[in-house]
Amino acid sequence: MKNSILIVDDQEINRVLIAELFREEYNIFEAENGKQALEILEKNSDIAAVMLDLIMPVMDGMEVLFELNRTGKIYHIPVFIITAADNTQMLAEAYGLGAVDIIPKPFRMIFIKSRIENIIELYRHRNELVEVVEDNVGKINKNTYKLVESLAALVEFRDGGSSEHEKQVRHITKHLMTILGAMYPEYEFDPATVDKISIASVLHDIGKIAVSDSILKKPEKLTDEEFEAVKTHTTRGCDILAEMPEGVVDQETFRYCFDICRYHHERWDGSGYPDGLSGNDIPIWAQAVGLADVYSSLISPRVYRDAFDSETALQMIRDGKCGSFNPKLLKAWEKLVDEGYFTK
Repeated sequence: MKNSILIVDDQEINRVLIAELFREEYNIFEAENGKQALEILEKNSDIAAVMLDLIMPVMDGMEVLFELNRTGKIYHIPVFIITAADNTQMLAEAYGLGAVDIIPKPFRMIFIKSRIENIIELYRHRNELVEVVEDNVGKINKNTYKLVESLAALVEFRDGGSSEHEKQVRHITKHLMTILGAMYPEYEFDPATVDKISIASVLHDIGKIAVSDSILKKPEKLTDEEFEAVKTHTTRGCDILAEMPEGVVDQETFRYCFDICRYHHERWDGSGYPDGLSGNDIPIWAQAVGLADVYSSLISPRVYRDAFDSETALQMIRDGKCGSFNPKLLKAWEKLVDEGYFTK
C-alpha cells in the first residue's frame, strides 16, 4: 500500500491547503521545487500520488515530468498538475508527459479530494495487476534472454569481437528508447516494451552466422563484392529468425527482432540497406539499435582496426561519418551524452 502523498509547490500556502485535505489518511511530503521532489521520490517508495506545480525555481514541473518519464516512475505514480498558468501548449505538453489531471488554482477544495483519491485507487489496482504480470513475464524473459544472449555471443565471436558489443547495444538501446520517449510522446513506449526491444536488439547481427569467416575476419579492406556479402546479414538474419521454433519468443518480441535485424543499417536519408528506407518508414526501434550499434562498433576493436575512444566515436556520429540519423533520435542521444552516460 502506498500511503504517502508528495506536494510540490514553491508557495507554502498551497502546500498547506492540499496537505490538510489528506493528512488524516496519508503521510505528507512537501517540496518547494522539482529538485527536492525528485530527492524525496528517490528515497521513498510509498508515494501514492504527486501534486506538482509547473512554475517553480531551481527545477520546474516540466523538468520533473521529464525525469519521471526517463525513470519510468510516471507509469506507476499518478501526477496531478496544480497550476494557475493558463498556457494551453504547456498544459498539453504536461499531459503528453503523463500527467493524469490538471487542478487549477485557486483550488475548489470540495472536488479535489475525491478526484485524486479515485485515481489513486485506480493506480493502486493497476500496479498490483502489473506486478503479477511482470513477475510471470520476467521469468519468461529471463529464459528467453539467456538463449538470445548465447546466440548473439556466437555471432560476435565469429565477427572477431566479444560479447561486450551485444551487451553495450542492449544497454544503450534501452536508455536511448526511454529518453527518446520522454522527449517525444510519439516515440513513447511502456517499460515492458522497452525491455522487449532491448532484448531483441541483441540479435541484430544474427545473420552474420551465414557470412563466410574469411570475410568477417579479413584484416584488410573488403572488396565491393565482399561488402555486398556482408550486407546480406540483414536479410539472411530474418531468414534465420523465421525458422526459429514457435514459443522461443512471444509474437511481439519476434516482431522487434525481425525489424531490428532487417532495418538496423537503414539510414534516415535513405542511403542505408537492404531496402533503402528513409525517415519514419524505418521502425524507430531499428533506428535506435542502428545508432547504438554504430557507437559500440566504433569503440570496439576489430581485426582490421583498433578501437576508437569514446569522444572520437561520439564526434564521428555528430559529423555524419556513420550515416544520417533521425534528428529527434540524435537529440535524445545528446541528452544521454549530457547526462554523462558515455563516461560512466
